Amino acid sequence: MWIALVLTAGFAGVEAVGGWWAGSLALLSDAGHMVTDVAALAIALFAQHLAVRPPSRRASYGYARAEVLAAFINALIMLAVVGFIAIEAIRRLVAPAPVSGGTVIVIAAAGLAVNILCAWLLSGGHSLNSRAAMVHVLGDMAGSVAALMSGAVIAATGWVPIDPLLSVFVAVLILRSTWLLLKAATPILMEGVPAHLSYDEIGCALTRVPGVATVHDLHVWHMTSERAALSAHLLIRDAAEWPETLAAAQRLLAERFGIDHVTLQPAWRASVPGKRVIPVTPVSANSKPKVH
Repeated sequence: MWIALVLTAGFAGVEAVGGWWAGSLALLSDAGHMVTDVAALAIALFAQHLAVRPPSRRASYGYARAEVLAAFINALIMLAVVGFIAIEAIRRLVAPAPVSGGTVIVIAAAGLAVNILCAWLLSGGHSLNSRAAMVHVLGDMAGSVAALMSGAVIAATGWVPIDPLLSVFVAVLILRSTWLLLKAATPILMEGVPAHLSYDEIGCALTRVPGVATVHDLHVWHMTSERAALSAHLLIRDAAEWPETLAAAQRLLAERFGIDHVTLQPAWRASVPGKRVIPVTPVSANSKPKVH
């Protein structure tokens, strides 16, 4: 990520100067995008450093969610970039400006090479933070391809409107990737149930643990993009069997659902009215559990 940051920062300056010299919006847009890449990579590196810090009295869960917050901020930055490109493209379509096709081709080709190298360097990351950085770089790659095509068309035909039109096309691609990133980051920040887990299935599985009568106040949420947590109140039949019941429930959640951060509270009386309760009911393979 450090190498990608240095390469991107260096070439952003080259594209900015080249885009201004050639009068190309496609190059200037790509340069602006690369500047946001530098910010994105810097935020990602800072978040990566922060995420490994141990829990503290002020952050009992630790700082792992900093990576998700960084991804969300990067997505918002990308939305601002898309807005800038769209506004500038409309201005260029209304009032076309001369563009040097040959200069655009040379600089865009070099930019594409840098983007491919950066994408290869970042391809090993699997966290949401790494995905956010990769979205930026892939958007840059699309921008470089569009600038290359723009330069080729202008050099061959002299048709200048191709420059802002391709810039809009790149903006749409960036917008789609940004939306997917926001869609992935928002449920984590909102502590929603992870998409790969079923709330009802988890609740019904817990009711089948020996010694458990019902489950209520069940919560399942993201701790980080790759780790889930769970808390629940279990109405148990025999207080003396709680240690065995607890161990069985923890083993079930870890082995079947991959949830290893679990807080379970035993209860010896019926749940408070209004709570979300999953009763002990037989569930056939073709029916959904009844939830009150």
